[in-house]
Amino acid sequence: MASPVGTLMRHWRRERRMSQLVLATEMGTTQRHVSFVESGRAEPSRELVLRVARALDVPLRERNQLLLAAGYAPQYRETGLDAPALSQVQRALDRMLAQQEPYPAVVMDHHWDIQQANAAATALFTCLLDGPPPEPANVIRLMFGPLRPHVANFDATGDALLARVYREAVGGVPDPRTQALLEEIRPDAPPDFARPASPVVPVHFVKDDLDVRYFSLVTTVGTPQDVTLQEIRVELFFPADRVS
Repeated sequence: MASPVGTLMRHWRRERRMSQLVLATEMGTTQRHVSFVESGRAEPSRELVLRVARALDVPLRERNQLLLAAGYAPQYRETGLDAPALSQVQRALDRMLAQQEPYPAVVMDHHWDIQQANAAATALFTCLLDGPPPEPANVIRLMFGPLRPHVANFDATGDALLARVYREAVGGVPDPRTQALLEEIRPDAPPDFARPASPVVPVHFVKDDLDVRYFSLVTTVGTPQDVTLQEIRVELFFPADRVS
């Protein structure tokens, strides 16, 4: 009978479309040993679990789950952005948000909840929503909910956003909460991933006298060793129309 850690190993190996032989080669061990661990016939050491995680490019949050399933303590912290240990990163985020003015910028977590926004983003959302956005403001729920009537090119933008969720998911797999959110909105607007690609898909907001088009750049933290840092995204919006 497969052990909890063996079940998780098999899950991530299949997500990565990697055979036991290829995984064993990447880890520097034997296929027999990988098979024994997955089947529960062998108990992996802590070092082996971490080697498996590295070979399969498992996200840090899920690496902790692998360790727990094998009976070991988690290795990677999940630190709040307001913690002293992340003060340098927080200062960098603050500078990015400030420097993006007068254009919008937001910091999101892996659930697509907005953690921070600059003044331009807050003003834009407040204008479109006739009031401040809810807290926490979820980008997917907002776009497929109250913002939808104000997105002139929603068909293209909605499909592009759903494709982004999969593309930018940490480890390439949306977490259960994000997956549930996708299933919630998908019947209303099924994604069309086959739509012909264009250089960028701007979002076109229209409401009363407001008529703006933005494309965005997404930034992540390089070489993160903290769950929070691996999962945050900074999205900077730029005018898609020529600015004089």
